[in-house]
Amino acid sequence: MTTIQTLKPHVSLNVRNVEASIAFYRKLFGIEPLKVRTGYAKFDVQNPSLNLAMNQAATNETRSKLSHLGIQVATTEDVLAMKARWEAAGLTTRDEMQTSCCYAVQDKTWVSDPDGNEWEVFVVLEDHLPETEEAQSCCVTAPALVQLGACGMKA
Repeated sequence: MTTIQTLKPHVSLNVRNVEASIAFYRKLFGIEPLKVRTGYAKFDVQNPSLNLAMNQAATNETRSKLSHLGIQVATTEDVLAMKARWEAAGLTTRDEMQTSCCYAVQDKTWVSDPDGNEWEVFVVLEDHLPETEEAQSCCVTAPALVQLGACGMKA
């Protein structure tokens, strides 16, 4: 069997306005895009390793069909450091500390891009929780929580 060398995750997003998204992702990652073309941008993020592309696409929907995106870090201090960096860049954050989500206890903070795609930075504090009312496979973002009243989130 051949070993495949994985370079980095790739995420491609459809966005309504590439320029607005470039401004957001500059703040989110603290770097400039690697490539910008008409209706297209690409960020080559080194830490965390990520190839993020954006394609401008007309849409009548107010939100993306994507659930959410995330960056897993090692400690709660890392979560708080990323939160501080995002807030210093002018992004609005939303915290969920000691929350039960995806069958794990996590500390996390969230931001939303101009198209409503939500990003979380999180640390797993306790993993592999049993399937109970408190530990659900949810990772439901804020607007959906209002509709569902779900997930046992602790904001």
